[in-house]
Amino acid sequence: MRVLFIGGAGLMGSGSIRDMLDTSTHEIIAADSSEERLSRLPAHQRLSTRVLDVSDRSALLAALQDCDLCVNAVPTFAGYQMAIFQACLEAGKAYTDYGGMGVYTVKQKAMHQAFEAAGVAAVVGLGADPGLSNVICRAVADRLDSIEKINLYWTGVRIGPESPVLVPAYSLSTILSEYSNPSMQFLDGELREVPARGGVETLDLPEPFGRTTFIFTQHSEPLTIPFARGIAEKGIREFTWRLSLPIQDHQAYVALARAGFGDYDTPVSVPGGTVKPLDVLQAVMERQRQRTPPPAYESHEIHFAVGVGQRQGRATRVTARVIGRPHPAYEPYADAATSMFLSIGVQQMLDRQLLPGVWAPEECFDPDAFLAEVTRRHFEVSIETVSTEAF
Repeated sequence: MRVLFIGGAGLMGSGSIRDMLDTSTHEIIAADSSEERLSRLPAHQRLSTRVLDVSDRSALLAALQDCDLCVNAVPTFAGYQMAIFQACLEAGKAYTDYGGMGVYTVKQKAMHQAFEAAGVAAVVGLGADPGLSNVICRAVADRLDSIEKINLYWTGVRIGPESPVLVPAYSLSTILSEYSNPSMQFLDGELREVPARGGVETLDLPEPFGRTTFIFTQHSEPLTIPFARGIAEKGIREFTWRLSLPIQDHQAYVALARAGFGDYDTPVSVPGGTVKPLDVLQAVMERQRQRTPPPAYESHEIHFAVGVGQRQGRATRVTARVIGRPHPAYEPYADAATSMFLSIGVQQMLDRQLLPGVWAPEECFDPDAFLAEVTRRHFEVSIETVSTEAF
């Protein structure tokens, strides 16, 4: 099978390509607007490259003719999320992406019937969060007969010297959106808009995470998981997503949000012309990293979901955790979790016949099979079920 990665020379796309080359036999086509970035990809007999201007619709459709499945690895807010998605529908090619931040997820799910009628399958939000996060929520839900609530969390910590520069853990535009925009959370049986950075909750986690404070942020999981078959009919009344970044980063992003960088794409007037705030911010941050390279550190992360409900007539709490710790296999990756988990999903999409339509990960993957592959990639997976008469 042939897999086309649009934006395949980027940090996430190139990482997923690396994992697919290491763990599958599929042929990979990396398409990107930059020939120079494509030249940095590792040489491999199953990897070919293609310079592609994704804004050229005819060129995009021509590239799609040469694949069985398309991975949209272009940053969500670059402006091409729906264009690539709709092109796959027109070309009749299976589709997946790393996530639509909820905004695009809703638009994509609204096209379910169109994809179904065309006989085309799409899985939206297939990385770490969303992606793995959806799968662990399904694992939790499958262990409960009825569900009161599922609460989903992610945090990461860096062990080492404090960095004198700000290095985003993932796309800067995504982080600014998370910190600036209101989010949708499923509360009291319905979706409700809550203010940016609301829902503050502090939990005691295993080391090295320790006592950690989380906040609501804009994300796609609350828009799909409580409505999924096998979850919705179990009576779920609450589903939330919370994030925690390292405290120094958190404080910096709160300050940037308050300064107005949440509206990073609207040009502002400056002496000599107009600029986009995001372009200026990225350029200044990159200059700072060049002047003062960040120190080496160990990165640890935890993804976990906690479900509360009933199992066999008893009050039950189910906690699913996936922990990533430093490992030599992760060294070539900018974000091993996001890159590897999309690769797992793509391979499982190709190994089985997905029904046509637009699906979220919790609707189409067997969590045990998915998590077995996560474990194979050196992540720690645990699912704990505690049943009592009352908590």
